[in-house]
Amino acid sequence: MKFRDPDLEDNPINAEHAELGIPPVEAAVLHPGHHPILKMAMWLAVFMLIAAAGYLGSRLFSENGIAGSENLIIETLHSEVFWSAVAVGLLAQVIDGALGMAYGITSTTFLLASGVSPAVASAGVHIAEVFTTGVSGISHVKLGNVNKKLFLRLLIPGITGAVVGAVLLSSIDGKVIKPYISAYLLLMGLYIISKVFRKIKAAKQEPKHVAKLALFGGFVDSVGGGGWGPVVTSTLVGSGHNPRETIGTVNFAEFFLTFASAIAFSLLVEDGPWPIVAGLVLGGLFAAPFAAYLCKKLHARTLMVMVGVLISVVSIFNLYKSFLA
Repeated sequence: MKFRDPDLEDNPINAEHAELGIPPVEAAVLHPGHHPILKMAMWLAVFMLIAAAGYLGSRLFSENGIAGSENLIIETLHSEVFWSAVAVGLLAQVIDGALGMAYGITSTTFLLASGVSPAVASAGVHIAEVFTTGVSGISHVKLGNVNKKLFLRLLIPGITGAVVGAVLLSSIDGKVIKPYISAYLLLMGLYIISKVFRKIKAAKQEPKHVAKLALFGGFVDSVGGGGWGPVVTSTLVGSGHNPRETIGTVNFAEFFLTFASAIAFSLLVEDGPWPIVAGLVLGGLFAAPFAAYLCKKLHARTLMVMVGVLISVVSIFNLYKSFLA
């Protein structure tokens, strides 16, 4: 469960983040923006969040009743998967809070290591992200951080890629696809490390191939359990485009593709990921102080190397286990 309220003021930490092409750390921001299309999209996101919350609540109580729901809560609290997800949610949110990215790939990497199937891991991560990406995206619209043109160019291809990825992941045996997912996550870990050694040059023209980038980003986000931010945001910011607008726009678009992925996974995945969702949310709630501590003690470059190495090592371990199975 990632919380996004990025601090976009000029300060040493954000200067370092801008140099590396990664989102700023969390804090309050100002400057509300006004645009009819973005306002309409924002209110659509609000109603979608309300509908999602109502659906989840009604499904829980209609299927189990009050007594059954109490039993379900007790069973969840005694579940090893739930407590593994709590630990993963805490770690992933600490990383995401300090770097502004890598929640999905961190969560999925460690969930796979705990024995969860790729489809259930990705489903849990995306359902947990629905509400947080929604609130984050709405905040970015209100704060004037969303570029309408870029948002529209990202939206449909991103959703299409996310749904295709969810369908593919849900239709293939987890044991067959797990090595490929681990290999992808390994590459993402190495990619995060490589960003430390890059220099950003100012863009001289509008970003090209945005639709293709969004399609690919949405697809790998669903299949790999994460990657929309590292792939899309990092590519656009890394090419020299305005970090504030790019981060806000990509983040708002992320809500809609996450929502689409969550619906697809809910319909296609047989094993209910609800213990994982609950664990990720609970773990994320306690992460902010640890993320703040990391921001104070470690430079973004150092933290990126640590996170990249961590994801890469665990992914190699997952690959090793997959080939032994």
